[in-house]
Amino acid sequence: MAAVSSLAFSALGQSTERKVTAPSPRPNFDGVRCRTSFSFTSLRVRVSKISIRCMSSFTDVPTVAETKSNFLNAYKRPIPSIYNTVLQELIVQHHLMRYKRTHRYDAVFALGFVTVFDQLMEGYPSDEDREAIFQSYIRALKEDPDIYRNDAKKLEEWASAQNASSLVSFSSREGEVEGMLKDIAERARGDGSFSYSRFFAIGLFRLLELSNATEPTVLEQVYDLSGKLLTMEWLPHYLIFKHSITRLCAALNINKRSVDRDLDVYRNLLSKLVQAKELLKEYVDREKKKREERVESQKASEAVAKCLGDYHYAGR
Repeated sequence: MAAVSSLAFSALGQSTERKVTAPSPRPNFDGVRCRTSFSFTSLRVRVSKISIRCMSSFTDVPTVAETKSNFLNAYKRPIPSIYNTVLQELIVQHHLMRYKRTHRYDAVFALGFVTVFDQLMEGYPSDEDREAIFQSYIRALKEDPDIYRNDAKKLEEWASAQNASSLVSFSSREGEVEGMLKDIAERARGDGSFSYSRFFAIGLFRLLELSNATEPTVLEQVYDLSGKLLTMEWLPHYLIFKHSITRLCAALNINKRSVDRDLDVYRNLLSKLVQAKELLKEYVDREKKKREERVESQKASEAVAKCLGDYHYAGR
């Protein structure tokens, strides 16, 4: 896998005007070209046509408050509190991942975030508003929402054509997504340029789910929030999932303990979201019923008033 040259980010702060272009290193396998360009505003690395975007110069990292303010300024419409509370927590976590010194964007990370966001916002009153929130959220982090969506879609389509075996044997094949996974495995092996995150773990689970290597609801069905076993019926599916995630982590040189820990957090999040959405549905249904009752009451009052008016008019 082509190696990426390192550059001290402090050197980028010496000039706000000059752009320095470094020649790309020679790849050590055929079919891959790596073009690396450095500038004060951004660091971009392209591997096999997949854009891997590094964070901006560390000389001017925004605060969490600034990122949240960017989001609120970009999307000014009110967001129901049940969604807004989780969104605010999510953007704080995302900010800390995004501006971690060793962070480097990759498509598995994008897939994980898109999966979380779409599950969080499922059932939002307006599809148009939901996508506008997504766009504003990603732009608040100074990233491109279209790249997130496109990379996530690319991985979903690829994983849907795989099975449990072919998913983990990506290193023996050539292809755009295979090349990206090889790059992750190479960086995670120990050159210090890979930064693991919770969104990455969720991206791995989504790959397994789409390749039919695990049941979509296996994390929710086997254990409750306290970790207590719920049903033996789902245990075989869970064991298959554990075997699959072990093989995938090994193929990518990822610490499985970290993945297990973060998928437990993800499972808890899913359970809480289900409960919250049930409460929201009950609230919406209750308010709808109240509105209908008020409308019926108003119609009845208007009918009575009309009858009384007709009666008084007839009595003249």
